[in-house]
Amino acid sequence: MVEVAVEELGDVFSGALGEFERYLRVERDRAAHTVRAYVGDVRGLLEYARRAGVSDFGGLDVGVARDWLAEAHAAGQARATLARRTAAVRVFTAFAHRRGWLAKDVGLLLGTPKASRRLPAVLRQGEAAAALDALAGKRAEPEDLRDLAILELLYATGIRVSELCGLDVDDFDHDRRTVRVLGKGRKERVVPVGAPALRAVGDWCLRARPALANEHSGAALFLGSRGKRINATVVRRIVHARLSQVEGLPDLSPHGLRHTAATHLLEGGADLRSVQELLGHASLATTQLYTHISIDRLRQSFQRAHPRA
Repeated sequence: MVEVAVEELGDVFSGALGEFERYLRVERDRAAHTVRAYVGDVRGLLEYARRAGVSDFGGLDVGVARDWLAEAHAAGQARATLARRTAAVRVFTAFAHRRGWLAKDVGLLLGTPKASRRLPAVLRQGEAAAALDALAGKRAEPEDLRDLAILELLYATGIRVSELCGLDVDDFDHDRRTVRVLGKGRKERVVPVGAPALRAVGDWCLRARPALANEHSGAALFLGSRGKRINATVVRRIVHARLSQVEGLPDLSPHGLRHTAATHLLEGGADLRSVQELLGHASLATTQLYTHISIDRLRQSFQRAHPRA
């Protein structure tokens, strides 16, 4: 639940922000990080409006929203951030209009800055194998087996870090070599898992998880050092730390391993629709980003290898 300071926003805006948060969380069933981001963005807009002398919805027009976004742009905010802020404002103004707070939905008049789509860093196939082989050689502590299972699973399936953290022990079907994943919008999908990742997860569950498990563990597959369900921050730290132990590898996040998995699938001949389904992308356009990565690599190989390149 988001705490809203009444003295900073005034009674009208603070009450509206609280209702907006409940709308996102309960009615729209949005993910917790999305709720935090959208509420934070709208709070920034309302604080800006208050500083500009606007104390109620009668003065909240498209000019105020555009000035707020322009201030963020002048401060050097990334286009992706500006695009998210614009999306948050649009959801909020539509909500406020339906509630009767706004006479018209002023968010419809806002343009959306296109976020730059930089090609993400990925591991080459040999680099991915080197990282996993290096970690497989370190099995002295329960955390070693857990971290190997985490990296193997992220690379094998391309699942999101939030999806990995939400996995339970019984989400795996070892006979069918699949894992059941709860993705964005609480959409469930079944993802195939390769043999090395299944072995790593099996070793973790049989040989190491009991050493960390306690009364707080429940059915969680991956546990932190205190026995509770592991969180995304810890997983990001694990991935960064483990990859840094192999000389010459780029510094990747769990999302970088997701990019790597998608790229290697396409390089291996998987069709775009299958990769879209595996990754849980709502739009094929999102998956198509990875084709650019593969084409870029093909171009580099051509230039290195062809005598008339």
